Amino acid sequence: MGPPSGHCLLLLGTLGVFVLQRGTAGQKNSTLILARENAIRNCTCSADIRDCDYSLANLMCSCKTALPLAVERASYHGHLTVWFTDTSALGRLLNFTLVQDLKLALCSTNTLPAAYLAICGLRRLRINTESKYASAEQSLLIRGGGDGDTEGWPSCLHISFLDVALFNRDSSLKSYSVENVTSTAHDFPDFSYFKTFPVASNASCVVTVIY
Repeated sequence: MGPPSGHCLLLLGTLGVFVLQRGTAGQKNSTLILARENAIRNCTCSADIRDCDYSLANLMCSCKTALPLAVERASYHGHLTVWFTDTSALGRLLNFTLVQDLKLALCSTNTLPAAYLAICGLRRLRINTESKYASAEQSLLIRGGGDGDTEGWPSCLHISFLDVALFNRDSSLKSYSVENVTSTAHDFPDFSYFKTFPVASNASCVVTVIY
């Protein structure tokens, strides 16, 4: 049998690149947290899962159960998706946590109470309220990748306060930012919740309110 022709070599090379790309894509994992009432599951998925499809996530992802009281403050430098049905679990998961790229999917038709989540280092937020409204997924760019990164708590120089009541409205995501904030309680006197967020006396941060 003679050596393969140039055409065959080109075809084999193309197939090799295709297989390599598919293999690399399959190795790209994302973190998915399923929060149902008091049940919290942390999953690693090699493929995108349709929001709120708990059954498919259990089949396609590697999941482990975490007790609510055992959830510790963490840092997520990649993509984090959280499916939730109420704000109590959401607060335990995300308050004062470093998350750069966050997607929140409301997996119920419940009306959420007025409350704020305090998230450090947020660059992009996506929300999905398909279970409540037929609108498409929304995305909001908070800041670009060129901004200074934070290494973790308490060195959080960019704090985002997210109003979870926005899931009750079928309207576009909005935000505004205030720079050089040294005291959230002083600069935002009408937001009593901000008093719980400590800012070092010798540091200033950027505060973004998402609503």
